[in-house]
Amino acid sequence: MKRIDCLKCKQQSSCCSFGVWIDLEEAKKILSLGLKGDFYHLEKDEDFPSGYKVGSSYEDNPCSFLCADGLCAIHKVNYGLKPLHCKEFPYEKGRLSDLVPVLCQEVKSKIKK
Repeated sequence: MKRIDCLKCKQQSSCCSFGVWIDLEEAKKILSLGLKGDFYHLEKDEDFPSGYKVGSSYEDNPCSFLCADGLCAIHKVNYGLKPLHCKEFPYEKGRLSDLVPVLCQEVKSKIKK
């Protein structure tokens, strides 16, 4: 598959239709910005630097930091604090994420053809 160009996507916020897992310490920095949005589901996870992760959505709802205009509230204020998973999507650890066929409109449109 060719490299995905997110800037060509007509529904750029579709990948935010579910939340992401974020390291607890990263979440604390984001919360210090005072934005509308919250974190849920604190869980122990040794794959995260602090040993804990939190989700940016409740159950299957969109990311709580997704604004009505389809933009990320975190990105608007401080791109440096935008979760790494969000910055890298649609890639994960250097390869396409398993969620691409579900969340990425660019990929969905190519599959239908």
